[in-house]
Amino acid sequence: MLKNYLSLVKFSHTIFAMPFALIGFFLAVNSVEFSFNSAGWKLLILVILCMIFARNAAMGFNRYIDRAIDKKNPRTAVREIPAGIIKGKSALLFVLINSALFVATTFFINSLVFYLSPIALAVVLGYSLTKRFTWLCHFVLGIGLALAPIGAYLSVTGEFAWPPLLFSFAVLFWTAGFDIIYALQDEEFDKTEQLKSVPVLLGKNKSLILSAILHLFTATFIVFAGFSQPENFSYLYWIGVILFIALLIYQHLIVKPNDLSRVNLAFFTTNGVASLLFSIFTISGFYLF
Repeated sequence: MLKNYLSLVKFSHTIFAMPFALIGFFLAVNSVEFSFNSAGWKLLILVILCMIFARNAAMGFNRYIDRAIDKKNPRTAVREIPAGIIKGKSALLFVLINSALFVATTFFINSLVFYLSPIALAVVLGYSLTKRFTWLCHFVLGIGLALAPIGAYLSVTGEFAWPPLLFSFAVLFWTAGFDIIYALQDEEFDKTEQLKSVPVLLGKNKSLILSAILHLFTATFIVFAGFSQPENFSYLYWIGVILFIALLIYQHLIVKPNDLSRVNLAFFTTNGVASLLFSIFTISGFYLF
């Protein structure tokens, strides 16, 4: 049963946003007086739980709201709800439980995060509706994941600051870019169902060009973040930057307009590894040098 729900929300894909949430958390820790006593570890655990609950709710809602569409699409017909493995009502209950747990968890972090939690929840849940009326859906997904660094930062400091926003903008453009690549698989199906996406709007060639431009913005923001706070980032950060950008370039080299066979490699593996490596080198730099 648990395995089915983990598959429903693609729990392993938490690796996309979680590393950037941890970067936001440790960037805040490095900026204020903070000690990893019992309260400090408790806060870290609460932030991680918030990420898990929010993503579970978002993905569960996406699968629930798209259940009829997924059943028509040969690529997605094997998903848990259209395949009959999980009932729609059960998936909706899963969404409600995780949404409630997300809001409840923020209550134990600080008042600002708690008050902002419904807005964050509205963004991550609302993404699933956007492809019905706008090709900007990829950017809404990007905004949802971009909340991770700034949300984690706010959990520690309780106040806004510009350094985590640079990483949030990087995540926004990074996510929108790789989601456009992923959407290439469903271009014809989306046209038939009158769904909106960048590939439907622009076609494969121009979509890949736009994705590359968005990833150029991503690279610009993470480079600028390093230069804007040289006191916070050691040479380990720059190793992480190089690896991250190299993997961005790699995914554009392996996906061609006439060959989408390696889209999953570009979308899942490459971006997951890029996010993980970047966070490891960035966070290590706070403590090793």
